[in-house]
Amino acid sequence: MRFAVSYSTPAYGTDPERLVAFARRAEECGFEGLYVPEHVALYRGAGFGGYEMPPDLPYGDPLELLTFVAASTERLLLGTAVVLLPYHHPVVLAKRLATVDVLSKGRMRLLTVGVGSLAGEARAVGVDFASRGRRADEAIDVLRLLWSNDRVSYSGEFFRLDDVSSFPHPLATLPIHIGGSSRAAARRARDRGDGYFPGGALTPAERAAQWDLASSGRDNLEYTRWASIDLTPAAVSSYEQQGVTRLVVTTPDLDELARFAERFRLG
Repeated sequence: MRFAVSYSTPAYGTDPERLVAFARRAEECGFEGLYVPEHVALYRGAGFGGYEMPPDLPYGDPLELLTFVAASTERLLLGTAVVLLPYHHPVVLAKRLATVDVLSKGRMRLLTVGVGSLAGEARAVGVDFASRGRRADEAIDVLRLLWSNDRVSYSGEFFRLDDVSSFPHPLATLPIHIGGSSRAAARRARDRGDGYFPGGALTPAERAAQWDLASSGRDNLEYTRWASIDLTPAAVSSYEQQGVTRLVVTTPDLDELARFAERFRLG
């Protein structure tokens, strides 16, 4: 089992010294990587699952945050949970992700993408909410083509490229993990992903059904899940029996990170 941490900018803020202290402590403790979230735009009334999100939550840009983290650490892998893929043009995003990977010496390895759940956020960036899944599928294809080829042509429903080049390439083609809490996300992981990272608010039966769908015909799909900072060894064994390969925890308490690392002998 691998263990990573999430740094929640809405909860912890975007103070640079706090972010660096958190990332360095996570690295010292032996955590595999650090994840950050994304929302590109919020608005009054935005929310899901009965929870309304205050519009002034300080969501920092995930790739800017991770570049800052990379410059302050040496080993920690860089992750997103999640980049809202339909709200980025894949040609621009391919360049940004490749640049972070090169500058971090190959640490942009925990990229997780999702399609978003806020219709108003899609409107804010001029994207049709109903087509965001198809747009994400095309974007994944375009990203991989640009990272793996010197010249790319592509013709799809949303994107068209005619003999395009994008350099630098990442040091190795970046894994793309799929995040989400739907069977559509599970199918996307099966068909286009290197891993599946489902959300937390699922019943055990639905979670199992989604993993069965995602892993159908796949024997190398990584399975990432959220977990409590109070995780016990017995709980880890239960996750392992479900096929989980990575657990992500979070806490603002740096000493609690250290206690978790000691409990599981990280590093």
